[in-house]
Amino acid sequence: MSWNNYVSSLQELESYQKKVRKSYAKDRKTYFKGVQDPGPPYTKKPKKTRSKSAPPGFGAIGEEVEEESFEAQETLQPDIWEHNALRPEIRERLIEIAKGFLNSLNTDAEMQDLRFTGSLANYNWSQYSDVDLHLIVDFTEVDENEALVKSFFDNARMRWNDTHDIKIHGFEVEIYIENVKDVHHSGGLYSVLKDKWISEPFPYEGDIDFATARKKSDDITTQVNLIAHVVDSGKFESALRSIARLKEKISNMRKSGLATTEREYSSENIAFKILRRDNVLKRLNILKQQAYNQEMSMR
Repeated sequence: MSWNNYVSSLQELESYQKKVRKSYAKDRKTYFKGVQDPGPPYTKKPKKTRSKSAPPGFGAIGEEVEEESFEAQETLQPDIWEHNALRPEIRERLIEIAKGFLNSLNTDAEMQDLRFTGSLANYNWSQYSDVDLHLIVDFTEVDENEALVKSFFDNARMRWNDTHDIKIHGFEVEIYIENVKDVHHSGGLYSVLKDKWISEPFPYEGDIDFATARKKSDDITTQVNLIAHVVDSGKFESALRSIARLKEKISNMRKSGLATTEREYSSENIAFKILRRDNVLKRLNILKQQAYNQEMSMR
């Protein structure tokens, strides 16, 4: 969807919402008679196994989030990096992917930089890592309303990530878009365009507080389960407010962790990774879509 089409669709949606809300207020029970079960995997709990080396209080950990996968490696990922620099063929491919994505949006925004970050740009990579590719653009080149531009880019990159399955040596490519004004906290941050480190990572020698990380992730998982009950009860507007608050809480939690000296190894960031691997974040997005669709529907 182009920028102009996106703005037009929002204007049409706003007009439609006003009509629906007016009718909705007249007779709520007429329009809403419950919601359908989202179906697996969201109603079926994944099997959990406790890590043999998990400390007391760490809780049941699924096989996909065993604590060993968060341990620091001795080197950067050898298929991605060579002599502490991004392999040339990978650099060229990442630039090609980023340009193709940005050109597909038909905006006036130009790529100020292309940055590689995340665990694959650090020593905490594992088989679960993604190629976190951040396109840096000036939002004001699209429109003065930077919040609206962010919403457009967020929707565009989520659609791209959902519809593409591009892998670099088995690691999935994930695209993000950042405003040139944003500050990114990361122990490893590499400029793909300039082919040099912005923030060079160093091997981590401290201890990772897995118990606190699991406690934080369990708390958020509980809140997601409660929101699911709210959606099931038909209180869609209330659920959407709760989802917005929880998503902001999750975002702030990760940001605060990355701003500490532990950065990627902070309990907040580890908790975020647990939530992502356990599909809790995906489930929260599904609940948001479900609640919104039901609130906008007319029976």
